Amino acid sequence: MNNSNSINRVELQGRAGTVRISPAIGSIAANFSLMTESTVISVEGKKLVEATWHNVMAVEGGEVCLEGITRGSLVHLTGRLRTVKYTASDGTERTFTEVVADSLKVLER
Repeated sequence: MNNSNSINRVELQGRAGTVRISPAIGSIAANFSLMTESTVISVEGKKLVEATWHNVMAVEGGEVCLEGITRGSLVHLTGRLRTVKYTASDGTERTFTEVVADSLKVLER
């Protein structure tokens, strides 16, 4: 199958939530939540802020710099979506979608 016509690209900027740093082969990896906000107008004409949480996985190296990333950090990233299926300890099948970062920069700590 030729995937030259496929696009899987995500660009996000928001605040980091829970950050878990762990060793990776020759580097370090981070799994963290990232909150983005959008302003929408309700039917009554009121501005509402809608928060969305994203799961992110990043491995330091190349264009990914994890230095200084903590809860509350302002982060800008680009990457792709990946869906992972796994079996939970109770035997149920679960699906997890995350953003795999290709580039990541901490803008504010």
